[in-house]
Amino acid sequence: MKPCKGSAATQTLETAAPQTRLGGAMQKRYYALSAIGKDRPGIVADVAGLIYECGGNLEDSSMTRLGTQFALLILLSGPGEELLYRLSTGCKKLEWEKRLTIFLTPVEESESLPPSEGWDPYEVSTAGLDRMGIVYHVSRLLADYGINIVDMHTKASPSPESGTPIFTMQILLQVPARVSPSELLEKLNRLGEKLAIDITLKKL
Repeated sequence: MKPCKGSAATQTLETAAPQTRLGGAMQKRYYALSAIGKDRPGIVADVAGLIYECGGNLEDSSMTRLGTQFALLILLSGPGEELLYRLSTGCKKLEWEKRLTIFLTPVEESESLPPSEGWDPYEVSTAGLDRMGIVYHVSRLLADYGINIVDMHTKASPSPESGTPIFTMQILLQVPARVSPSELLEKLNRLGEKLAIDITLKKL
């Protein structure tokens, strides 16, 4: 990806693959947009307004506050050859006017809708004293089993009783059908003992 002229933060592809028509209609194209900036009222409306004004449709999103910053991850779609240009131009303007850092990337249609066949949905939850390496060790174990992380939320907050920082994590998973749940739970429990944290595994 190349940085957009006039902006060191926005990145996009300057050219898009030729559009094809299916049944007389423009083929829908997908784009991934990420944005981050100082948390304030209106930041979601600013980015959603950009997508709307450019003729795009918000397909999926995840948005959260991280410290003093607010981050947005968005999958959007729309037809026509000019959508990427309009989005790129709008992102540069939004960066300048609203002090946001924005990245825009075309996404192949097949990449935007991952297959769910052959996968079972599970949730892993952890809780324990905050320490370095918890996310790494848990995610490394999951990756070694070929397990896909769909969503993850983490938070460190003081214990009501002692004020000691407690780290919690919730992970939504796609577990291959070939993976034994009992074996996975055993491995997670061993890891929990090593890290001195509580780990639970639940099928959804």
